[in-house]
Amino acid sequence: MKNRLRQGLLGLLAGGALLAAGCSGGGTADINYDEADTIKLGSVFAQSGEVSAYGLPQAQAVQLAAEEINEAGGINGKQVEVVEYDYGSEDSEAATVTTRLATEDEVSVILGPDVSGAAVASLQVANQHEVPLLSPSASLDSFTESGDGSVIPYGWRIAYPDSYQGNALADFAATDLNAQTAAVLGDNSSDYAVGLVATFTEAFPGEVVASENFTAGETDFSAVLTNLRGQDFDILFIPGYYQEAGPIIKQAREMGITQPILGPDGFGNDSLYELAGASGLTDVYYTTQFSALSANEQVEAFMSNYKEKFDKEADMFAAMAYDGVYVAKEAIERAGSADPQAVNEALAETTDFDGVTGTFSFDEMHNPVKTVTIIEVQNGEDVEAHEVGAE
Repeated sequence: MKNRLRQGLLGLLAGGALLAAGCSGGGTADINYDEADTIKLGSVFAQSGEVSAYGLPQAQAVQLAAEEINEAGGINGKQVEVVEYDYGSEDSEAATVTTRLATEDEVSVILGPDVSGAAVASLQVANQHEVPLLSPSASLDSFTESGDGSVIPYGWRIAYPDSYQGNALADFAATDLNAQTAAVLGDNSSDYAVGLVATFTEAFPGEVVASENFTAGETDFSAVLTNLRGQDFDILFIPGYYQEAGPIIKQAREMGITQPILGPDGFGNDSLYELAGASGLTDVYYTTQFSALSANEQVEAFMSNYKEKFDKEADMFAAMAYDGVYVAKEAIERAGSADPQAVNEALAETTDFDGVTGTFSFDEMHNPVKTVTIIEVQNGEDVEAHEVGAE
């Protein structure tokens, strides 16, 4: 992906064909991981640069989880050592430090990277060296797929794929909002948005009666909104990121477009609320990988501990990385070994993992099967977290 914040979580060119699954060449069979004094986890996140808003919370959450695990006695009687790199929002640097982690630092699992472009680049390397790479937030549909459609053996993720949330939003619109018609206003400059439009349109059981486009970076949406205002529809779907979604929502409400607005997890940033304004954020619904509205004690403890350590609220990116560390911990414990190949086999046995982002298992493509949370916003406040069941 181009390293631009608006393409952050999901909007990447596929690159799956580059990862032709083979596990040959550059393995780690000559390393005895179980003789080491510690169990090493790699951490590859953008702590600086254009996508650091996604990467820094994840790097911090990895630190927090590792400290908790060590305080509780470690893994298989050994302390966890986090080997951390900031790849600076450059995909090529992500691949470079991943090579170092796999071949020089002798880590058992690599956590990260955060955005799909960097994760695709890193997975190519990790797979070659047979070290499992668990990305908390890469959600490009093809991330774990090789060129022939088979699974990439050493690729895993905590985030559900883009198409997963597109299907959930279509189901929610029809079932919970009783929508029979929809209008779509998509970002035609983003693979993330284009993919979501295709998925939503195919899954929505009603009729898409209007479709308009904008381009990332625009600020005046009056022309496309004027076109939509003249249409008759039940809901407006805006697949995009908060940078454009906020102004679109504000301008739409000012122009008298009052229908419910649906969006993907690209809405998930505090800046959305500032850009759209409280009065505009009514009957707005968007997907998220994590909700702080949960009354779950585990979620409350995570939020409290993260706030205490870093003096800021944990977001969904932090939550996914936090779960990633504990998924790795459980896999290492099941394997009874820190050897990456043994850990990789154990990751496939992850079933009903109970984390702060929900309960999930991995499917045959190494994707999590979980419920999708949809946040309802009224008068600028998050009021409810709706759940759409896993398929």
